[in-house]
Amino acid sequence: MRLDDRYRWLIWMSLSEIGTMLVFSNYSALLPILQKQWALSNAQAGWIFSSYQIGYIVAVVFLASLTDYTSPKYIYILTALWAGIFGILFSVLASGFESALILRTLTGIGLAGTYMPGLRMVSEKFPTRERGRAVGIYVGVFSLGVSLSLFLTGFIHSLLSWRWAFFLTSLGPIAGGIIAFFGLGEITRIKEDVKNVSLGEILRNQPALMMIGGYVAHMWEMFGMRGWMVAFLTACLLTAQVNLQNAVNLGALIAGVVVLVGAISNALGGMLSDRYGRENTIIVVMLGSGLLSLLIGWAIVLPFSVVVILSILYGFLVTGESSVLSAGVTELAHPRGLGRTMALQSLLGFSAASISPILFGYILDLTNPPDALTRFGYVPHWGWAFALLGLGGLGGPLIMWRLKAKVRY
Repeated sequence: MRLDDRYRWLIWMSLSEIGTMLVFSNYSALLPILQKQWALSNAQAGWIFSSYQIGYIVAVVFLASLTDYTSPKYIYILTALWAGIFGILFSVLASGFESALILRTLTGIGLAGTYMPGLRMVSEKFPTRERGRAVGIYVGVFSLGVSLSLFLTGFIHSLLSWRWAFFLTSLGPIAGGIIAFFGLGEITRIKEDVKNVSLGEILRNQPALMMIGGYVAHMWEMFGMRGWMVAFLTACLLTAQVNLQNAVNLGALIAGVVVLVGAISNALGGMLSDRYGRENTIIVVMLGSGLLSLLIGWAIVLPFSVVVILSILYGFLVTGESSVLSAGVTELAHPRGLGRTMALQSLLGFSAASISPILFGYILDLTNPPDALTRFGYVPHWGWAFALLGLGGLGGPLIMWRLKAKVRY
């Protein structure tokens, strides 16, 4: 296969991935509206956000492991359609905490069958010397899709209603599945004359487990930030006397930019790691994002222009090592246990991603007056909640320092 053919295939893969991601952040984009309409506590709002990741966790071990035995393409297509269907059902049936929790959980199952199987297809399509760049593009497109989800949800909500915003963004995964069916062609499987490695051998692969540990720290920080960024920016705008409707729409727009710069940093991080090493790149980026997590929550008292600048820099750094970590796991895993190693990566990473937004919400409840939303219309204190993300994220560089002593690429 010529190099141009591989990158042409990657374009189709990226277009499909963008479609599947349009449901990812539609809840985050409208969290302040739904929280007020459904009278949700911060903890309940965090649970609904995390239920998407919980749905992912429920299915990812089975679906990612299944890629060791069958074509990831067909898993990808079927679960993309699943995500679209349950996203549409959310737009019609969600009416409060319980119904939203169940329907977002079911929608999240779709991500379990698209993201990691898609990552496997990309990893197997490109040789090691090009994999950092290719995975960087794939993971960067993930961030692009998340950003578009925020943009489109906020834009549609400004014109119609939140139910229409959920309905129209839920057509994205269906379109993504159709693109994958017609655009990806036949997926060539790796053929080796050795048996699949056992789960015990996978768990004894210490370098791969350490890279997964870095991924867990990364997911803790990134998903806590993404789950609450619109609400944080909305609170900053409300302190400046912007009305709620405009604050939510503008907050979603700015949060979209925050996530969008992560698409750039993902691709850049992948290329830098090909040149300077996976661990070195991860250490530098995670130290920067961890520092911003410790600081940004206290910035609500600063001029909004300063908050925007800090948020964009935060978005650039908090996502920049994602592709590097994923590429590192595929390189350190045994080839015949790649699917199960990626399943373990997903299980642990998205477990952290589901816990941190919930704890973030609990800390908001603990560090703010119980009637804050009624009295002020927004949550005024964010510093300790964001600091929780930074403390978890800083575990990543510590793990990478130890990994450097064990692995040389």
